[in-house]
Amino acid sequence: MKKEILYIAIGLIGLASCQEKKTGTMETKQVCISDSLSKMIKIDTAKTTQMKDELALSGQVSFDENKVVKVFPFTSGQVIQVKVSLGDKVTKGQTLAVLRSADVAGSYTDLTSTKADLAISKRQLEQAEYLYKSGISSERDYAEAKGNYDKAVAANSKVRDQIAINGGGNTNASGSLVIKAPGDGYIVEKNITAGNFIRPDNSNSLFTISNMKDVWIWANVFESDIAKVKKGYSARITTLAYPDKVFNGKVDEISSVLDPDNKVMKVRVALNNSEMLLKPEMFTNVVISNEEGSSSVAIPQTAVIFDNSKSFVIVYNSKCNLQVREVSPIKTVDSTTYISTGLKPGDKVISKSQLLLYNALTQE
Repeated sequence: MKKEILYIAIGLIGLASCQEKKTGTMETKQVCISDSLSKMIKIDTAKTTQMKDELALSGQVSFDENKVVKVFPFTSGQVIQVKVSLGDKVTKGQTLAVLRSADVAGSYTDLTSTKADLAISKRQLEQAEYLYKSGISSERDYAEAKGNYDKAVAANSKVRDQIAINGGGNTNASGSLVIKAPGDGYIVEKNITAGNFIRPDNSNSLFTISNMKDVWIWANVFESDIAKVKKGYSARITTLAYPDKVFNGKVDEISSVLDPDNKVMKVRVALNNSEMLLKPEMFTNVVISNEEGSSSVAIPQTAVIFDNSKSFVIVYNSKCNLQVREVSPIKTVDSTTYISTGLKPGDKVISKSQLLLYNALTQE
């Protein structure tokens, strides 16, 4: 009976020794890295760096409002035709819409009237000048005729200027006004449809045209996270449409007030969109990071081995001097793990194929 108890005790001691060997950081086998294995591993050096913080936000794509052209109505009237739709690509001079305006028609009527008045006053001036130079009429008559002519010229010029302001060559005497694109780009806003009436006091644009080569990302920051975002912080943007593509930018504008509807603060990230992948109103995931925190020892995330609810790394001293060491990670940000204990700056760790070595070093 005593003999059996002794065997059991020895077995428990052996099991505890194996367990300690599996989870410990000191008692490991000696394993050498062969020439073939040395080509498979990667060695990184632990360094002291500023810890990054990350904040995940939701966002939305918008066009760059500093690089758009807004097309406003020249005059009031009814929309007869709309030639483009939201998202269409347009070129400079392309017809966007056609309006029929009583104001335009009235301007052409006034132009006809002022032309007739101008022709009459011109003839009267020529006649008055002839009579004055012939000594038949007085200088006063000549001056009066000249004043009438100048008034007729001014009235005609005023109507011409009014027509030019209201569309110029894009209008005709029937009252039609053709609205054309002032530049190349994409229709990112469209506020009219055929049959709409444009009132004289309308202050809204009919169309907004953007070249879409630069876009804004507006992200929502909750009140509890406002202190974590500052101008100049780096931002990584991903979308549902391109989940594997990351767009990098910086926070370049922070709103000074909260949105009254959803109580969030808006922050803006400017992005280059030369590939034309980002579209207005597209939803995005925005990760804002900064490096203003305290410093810590950092290693690649891939170097950390998680086993038995603990974290380990393989410390490389030489090809035949490898050590399994337990570490205490603080957090992992952007593929970098920050360590509080277990490593010091300058320690070399294996960050690729380290599981092969970990199993060889800790196996029973």
